Amino acid sequence: MHLNPYGEYAVLLAASLANDPPVNRDGIIDRARKFGMTMDFTPAPDDYELTRDVVEDWLRVVDAADPGRRATLLNEQMAAAAAYPRLVDHNNEGWHLHYRDPNQVLPRVLRAVIGVGTALHLSTRGMHRMGRCAAGEDPGDPCTRVVIDVTRNGRQRYCSVRCANRAAVRRHRARAGSGAAAARND
Repeated sequence: MHLNPYGEYAVLLAASLANDPPVNRDGIIDRARKFGMTMDFTPAPDDYELTRDVVEDWLRVVDAADPGRRATLLNEQMAAAAAYPRLVDHNNEGWHLHYRDPNQVLPRVLRAVIGVGTALHLSTRGMHRMGRCAAGEDPGDPCTRVVIDVTRNGRQRYCSVRCANRAAVRRHRARAGSGAAAARND
């Protein structure tokens, strides 16, 4: 049996949908495929809007100030995705675990997969390993992208090298500016 825990790829999919929202249902499905989902989704007329609601709900978990609040919100979201786990073998490719009912519409599948993936990510890597880019503190050019920390050391604070470099330059300029001001005062 191959155990598919919907871990890292699911939480990275959620961050991708939040950071760079697709413009339609097909875009969401393409993104889900890019992150490893292979199933077909039963079409529904409000798939796009309801999937955006799933992502907005998930962002409340990302933005929760403390681990207890984060867990409460995530538990509520997983309860709304109520389905029982099941063993599945698609086309004799190997048994694995699904955390959703068969033939569900896109937003319901994503709510279950993203919820379980986020819970696994936070419980195995740490409740602090998800948040907003630390460059969001820059008053001139804040970044609000979601950061999913999958590093070995658990210290990822920026969404990109660009944001990390901008923050380093800001810190350097602040130190250099305060050193020059101190020299003028001497």
